[in-house]
Amino acid sequence: MSTQQHIAILGTGNMGLALAKGLVKAGIYQPQQITLTRRSMAPLAEHAANGYQVTTDNAKAVSNATIIVLAVLPQQLNKLLAEIKPAIKPGSQLLISVISGVSCADIRRQLALDVQVVRAMPNTAISIGESMTCLATDTGTDENVALVKSLFDTVGVTIQINEDLMTAATALCACGVAFFLRAVRAASQGGTEIGFHAHDALQMAAQTAKGAADLLLKLASHPEKEIDKVTSPKGCTIAGLNEMEHNGFSSAMIKGIKLSAEKAGDLYK
Repeated sequence: MSTQQHIAILGTGNMGLALAKGLVKAGIYQPQQITLTRRSMAPLAEHAANGYQVTTDNAKAVSNATIIVLAVLPQQLNKLLAEIKPAIKPGSQLLISVISGVSCADIRRQLALDVQVVRAMPNTAISIGESMTCLATDTGTDENVALVKSLFDTVGVTIQINEDLMTAATALCACGVAFFLRAVRAASQGGTEIGFHAHDALQMAAQTAKGAADLLLKLASHPEKEIDKVTSPKGCTIAGLNEMEHNGFSSAMIKGIKLSAEKAGDLYK
């Protein structure tokens, strides 16, 4: 990447910071090419010491950047866009939004500018380089989508989807981290019920979940195919599965994801 390019991450919480660190670790950017902004400077002091540019002035950060990452809460977005609008250069800057429930058109409409916007929906596993990030745009060029993909590929796996599915992606991938963690937690509690110490049960449940996911990803397999491998006639696996299904396990997960998608769509409105 050109040493002349600069990226500004506006609203540097856990997600924005993880992206910044991923870009530096991958060698795509040097810390001095990244500006981090927050309303308070105190949480950014450590990162300033590590070479990142830090400021509370979003407009200043934007004026020096070729790529602008919008990483605030949905309810803070309109105020942020009003603040940075005078510094936006539509022909030479790319906006990346990681904000739930906000379309590319919403951002252009609020700015009243014809800017290139690409949406990205990572999840909290970005902090360990294992994010599932969904990308979408309406009028963004293929070149800009490829650029955004190259950025988020440094912190996990990316997939491009239609923009009308981005709210659904929030529920499945971003909220989904919590859903799978709750399943692991429940499994560990079951382990404690049957005799394991809590810390052992949690390690066993988490590693089992990780292995199960890797079976699907590394073998390009289907869940039912892998389930069949551990399900024998009149066995303990099918007994456990049927008990869970009788108590609504799959139904509860599906309903939870659907409700999260509905809620995610209302955050900005």
